Amino acid sequence: QVHLVESGGGLVQPGGSLRLSCAASGSIFSIYTMGWYRQAPGKERELVAVISSGGSTNYGDAAKGRFTISMDNAKNTVYLQMNYLKPEDTAVYYCSAKITTVQGTGAHLTFDYWGQGTQVNVSS
Repeated sequence: QVHLVESGGGLVQPGGSLRLSCAASGSIFSIYTMGWYRQAPGKERELVAVISSGGSTNYGDAAKGRFTISMDNAKNTVYLQMNYLKPEDTAVYYCSAKITTVQGTGAHLTFDYWGQGTQVNVSS
């Protein structure tokens, strides 16, 4: 069983900053990638940023130049530093991770896990 716990959302004024965190816990054997997606009302869920355990990153178009993703492998935690926030960044931000767990049988299983989401509101 794996749990992803997000924190750091809230209300911020346009131009402000927020830092999201997501910690993975459970029977983790290895983590391939961790990342952030977001979903605004009436819109589809979209990629914000993803990072591999080796440090390779990929950003969605809306995040390029303003957001930075980082990962602490020792803590199984991913961070999203969001700067110069705009009202259109308002959304529920979801943490996602591709994780391999070890079952009681010794088998290794890899799944995509999701957090519950954290609300980010950018408004004056």
